[in-house]
Amino acid sequence: MKKLMILSLVLMLIASGAVLAQDDVNRLRITFSWPTMIDPAVGDDFSSSHALANIYDTLVFPNADGGVDPHLATSWEVSDDGLVYTFSLREGVLFHDGSELLASDVVYSIERLNAVGEGYAYLVPDAAAEALDDHTVQFTLDQPDGLFVPKLVRLYVANEDLVRANYDLDSDLYGEHGDYGKGWLLTNDAGSGPYTVTDYPLVGYLDMARFDDWWNADAFAENAADVVTYVDTTEAATVRALMLDDELEISDNWQTLEALEALDAQDDISIKAFSGMTGFYYMMNNQLAPLDDVHCRRALAYAYDYDQVVALEWPGTQKMVGPAPQTTGGHNPDITIYNRDLDKAREELAQCQYGDNIADYPIDVVWISEVPAEEQFALLFQANVADIGVVANVRTSPWLSVVENTSSLETSPHIVTIYVSTDLPEAGLMLQQRYHSSTANTWQQNEWLMDPEFDAAIEDALLTVDQEERFAKYAELQAYLADLAPSLFLYELQNKHATKDFVDWDPVANSPVMGYQIFAPLISVNR
Repeated sequence: MKKLMILSLVLMLIASGAVLAQDDVNRLRITFSWPTMIDPAVGDDFSSSHALANIYDTLVFPNADGGVDPHLATSWEVSDDGLVYTFSLREGVLFHDGSELLASDVVYSIERLNAVGEGYAYLVPDAAAEALDDHTVQFTLDQPDGLFVPKLVRLYVANEDLVRANYDLDSDLYGEHGDYGKGWLLTNDAGSGPYTVTDYPLVGYLDMARFDDWWNADAFAENAADVVTYVDTTEAATVRALMLDDELEISDNWQTLEALEALDAQDDISIKAFSGMTGFYYMMNNQLAPLDDVHCRRALAYAYDYDQVVALEWPGTQKMVGPAPQTTGGHNPDITIYNRDLDKAREELAQCQYGDNIADYPIDVVWISEVPAEEQFALLFQANVADIGVVANVRTSPWLSVVENTSSLETSPHIVTIYVSTDLPEAGLMLQQRYHSSTANTWQQNEWLMDPEFDAAIEDALLTVDQEERFAKYAELQAYLADLAPSLFLYELQNKHATKDFVDWDPVANSPVMGYQIFAPLISVNR
């Protein structure tokens, strides 16, 4: 019901011209699955990450080769023991309100991120930060971290004075900081990035205007959009109508194969497909019977027809090989790979403590209603596991409800279907965000693995500075998880966006890190 209300609001706003107005302004309009959280200490999903990358600046910027380039930081030095990082900041960088970005804002941003403890807080270390002067910031780590600098692509620098001025001090959520500005940052920004928020009613749409005083304004493409609008819908009929009426330039990446083929048949629309280091998983709740038994999980893994799953996707889609995308650094291809094999499925089920009466333990499979293509995979799973006597009940849920339900073990279902993109282009980061106990109460992990052995091993791997040694540790962990079968590893998603032909956008040239593929300054809208 809530999603229908949101869609009705979008359609009403479209009809009134409030969202997708046709005028002399050069607009870039993109559909996304909601919610979009623009607080830099809160947002971390697909749409939120894209919004944050376009609104805020970071010390370093991810490149197409999997590394990082200087951004707000012009250079940095690392102490011999690998614990102290000193960054020299670019001078003259302005926030959207015209004030200058200083080292103290960087210190404030990391302290706020860790205090709020949401979004990408798990990724950015709780380092001691100090502003040595207005344009020098120093971080001191408790222990070496080979990925510290790349992780800073998730430290979005906020305007300390502006956020402080908008604290709700009647709240006692964060002590003397009140609500830490979370209420205000739901619909406002405190960034210095290429676009600034102009209108955001939380549902329906997000409007952002080009910030001509951006320090990197020379990077704007010749016809970069004056206004970027994120539209809250993935409904195929609505997306098609908007594109045909020239009221939408880029579609979301959750359209069905049939919807994309229909759009691709139009003379002025093309489909851009590219790797986003994204895996499609069935997150199995490892704490809930019968999935608390590894043999039941393996039985399901051997019962599913992965070849048919891949055949239902866009041409070129590849099956996953283990828990991390094959394009990530340190991926291990030499692990247990599950294919449909009913003999093996029945052997595993025979070893499961629930095997003799498995029909008494029906499994709920929840797919995301905003991504209708997921239903066909859920129905295929239902049919496949019935061959070994497992009862699967297929139901759908809106994304907001999934986020809420997976935040608690008591409300997490047996299985939730999910697309997850790695937050950085290394296999270890995907393993951490998917299976470490610290993420068990988030949408990224319905598995509730809660495995102290794994936690300690992945923490050790991520602290390993030497890349070869770090990747070897990743390989062992992938083998461990593959045998444990906490999830079903289905396929590696190609991001697929229907795009108007007058839009000059090369996503392959951008970073594969989630949030940076649709970086608006680099997109020309050549009407």
